[in-house]
Amino acid sequence: MATVNTASDVKAEYEQKVADDLATNRSEQDRVRAELTRLQEELLQLEGSEQVLVKMQAALGVSSTPTAKPGRKAAKVPAARDSKSKGAAEKPAHSPKTDANPERRRKNAARKAGSEGGVSEPTWIELISAYLATQSEPKSSAEIAAAVAKENPQRDVQVTVVRNTLELGVARGLVERRKQGRSVYYQTVPTGERASDSSDAAAV
Repeated sequence: MATVNTASDVKAEYEQKVADDLATNRSEQDRVRAELTRLQEELLQLEGSEQVLVKMQAALGVSSTPTAKPGRKAAKVPAARDSKSKGAAEKPAHSPKTDANPERRRKNAARKAGSEGGVSEPTWIELISAYLATQSEPKSSAEIAAAVAKENPQRDVQVTVVRNTLELGVARGLVERRKQGRSVYYQTVPTGERASDSSDAAAV
């Protein structure tokens, strides 16, 4: 009888331990998810700030190339050690390969034809603002990218580019950002509510 009781106690102990470990695991998952969401939002803000700072540098005529820190010497490039290396350095580079992607070639050809014909393509902020102006509800960056890609098949639309442009629009007061749960949505700001900014006309 004592043996049966001991086995029952061991089983109950293991069941409790497994339940505790499971609760701890789920709690840790929630913590990591919350941290990931915070980091994603922080990254979006940093990317938007970067775009604004780059535009400000361009407006001020300052090069965006990072300068070397004081006191750090530039690394010396070693000279060619033998004639074989020298010959390899003097060998002309191969001509660029033709893009094997027919869809990309078509887009590049259309873009080149438009530039040679003197017709400038609309900027990303213009395309996105035009789309948002027709929407009555906020849209996510993925939805906006899909819609812009559908309306402009000749453009190579990427969600990252669209998201950065949206954040730049938020910084300029052209686009309003709304957060619903863990998702971020964007909506155009009515013309009468936009802050006057001379940089609004800058191309993206």
